[in-house]
This record gives sequence, C-alpha cells and structure tokens, in this order.
Amino acid sequence: MVNGQWYPPEWPDRIRALAEGTLTPVSPKRAATVMLLKDTEAAPAVHMLRRRASMAFAGGAYVYPGGGVDPRDDDHHVRWAGPTRAWWAQRLGVDESGAQAIVCAAVRETYEEAGVLLAGPTPDSVVGDTTGADWEADRTALVARDLSFAEFLDRRGLVLRSDLLGAWTRWITPEFESRRYDTWFFVAALPEGQRTRNASTEADRTVWIRPREAAQSYDKGELLMMPPTIATLRQLAPYSTAAKALAAAPARDMTPVLARARLEGDELVLSWPGHDEFTKHIPTEPTGGAPA
Repeated sequence: MVNGQWYPPEWPDRIRALAEGTLTPVSPKRAATVMLLKDTEAAPAVHMLRRRASMAFAGGAYVYPGGGVDPRDDDHHVRWAGPTRAWWAQRLGVDESGAQAIVCAAVRETYEEAGVLLAGPTPDSVVGDTTGADWEADRTALVARDLSFAEFLDRRGLVLRSDLLGAWTRWITPEFESRRYDTWFFVAALPEGQRTRNASTEADRTVWIRPREAAQSYDKGELLMMPPTIATLRQLAPYSTAAKALAAAPARDMTPVLARARLEGDELVLSWPGHDEFTKHIPTEPTGGAPA
C-alpha cells in the first residue's frame, strides 16, 4: 500500500459488472458530515473518528462526524437561525425541505457522534456545555430515532445555528458501490465552552489532528481514508485559522464529485473528476480481488 486510500477488495468485480451492464446502481442516500475545527498555535486541527474495523463500510478508515438524513427533518418545523432555507437550497442544489434536512443532519450527527451542538437558546448564542445525564438521554434518543431533531430543539428551547456551518464540497459514492451516499461536507468551528468526545458506537478512536499532518500520515500509509476525506484535508491545509476556512466556504464549488469507471484496452480505469491522485488502473481479467 503506497498510501492510505481505502480500497475494498470487491471493487474490481463490481466495476466490471457495471461496465458490462450486469450491475444496476443503487440510489444514493443523502447524508452530511462536518469538518469540526479548533485553532491551535500552528494551524487549526480537525476532529476525526476512526471507524471500527468490524464496520461493513470503510472499516478502519478515519472520517469526520456524519451520517444519513432523517426523513422527519424534511417537513417538521425546525427552530432556525442564520441563512434562510431558500438560501441553503440554492447553495446545496436541492429544494428547501431537502436543504433543511441536510443542514439538520449535519448539526444532529455532530452532536450524536462528537457531543458538540451547533445550537443555542437565541439566534446569536450557542450552548456552552452539553454534558450530563439529561443531555446524554436526549442524545441517545436521537441516535435511536426515538426523538426527532425538531422535537429535541423544542424540548431544549434551542435554535439551530445554520450560520455556524459553511458548505464545503459534495461527493457521491461511486455507482458500483453497494452502499451509496450523496454527502454534503460542511466546515464549522468548535463552539467556546464545548468539547468533543467519542460518542459514536461506530468509532473506536477520535483525534484532533492538523489537516497537513493527517495528509502526511495518509501519504505514508499510516492512516486509512476514503478519497473525499483526504481530498478535503488537503483543501483545509492552507488555512491558518478556523475562521479563515469558514470565510472561504461560500466561494467553494458544490458540483458533486462522482467516480467514473471506463474501459481502456485491457484495463478498467477508475477516476474521480478533478482528483487525479485517486485514479486506479485495474486489469480486466479477474484477479480474486484487489488489496486494501
């Protein structure tokens, strides 16, 4: 392994099947993930989780807090602050109900997996502490989907702070994958007074790491990551503060990145448009699976 790119052994056969027309792509589920930043002396650090090796999808890979959209967030009234739903709809390339659900997923999943909540009692405040048995009971209910995010906010008298998020990029899982996600990546700064913790049952480790250092560890094969994770780390590396990264978000291109597979002679070529470093050349003759 020359780097830490996550590469499942079943991909070559599935790519061949897609090229031959014998594989029907599954529809991707909408999801959101948040690159949570905090300033350090040298550069901002980003919060990352290592997925348990037993996980069927991206086991052992380092990721950001995130997860799927809850359908209930499409139509339930959500206490909201920041840019309007119409603004978010245009920014994310979806309708207003979809935009609300995606933003809610970003905020909810960050709370569920990292214990950090981008919400406050007023449109210009943020909660300072989310620890304690009562908070944990609500977080557990959110994870189990016994409690919707709108109900959680109402119960707590909180307003979702959409202005604390910056939409950064959008990636769609390749068509040959059995589990597909249409994922919006956001950037946010760790609110003052709050702290992260490993609240996810899917992760066995969490770290704060500077994007440049994480990318270097990936290049050495020390950290396993999926293409969108390492791509966003490289994009974050030039920013000297979390505020500067957030300020850059509105100008980011949100055109979805989707991997393509094509036949070239005796090879299948797997590529991600605009990200040449992830290109893979796979022999067309079955080999029994590619190494991770």
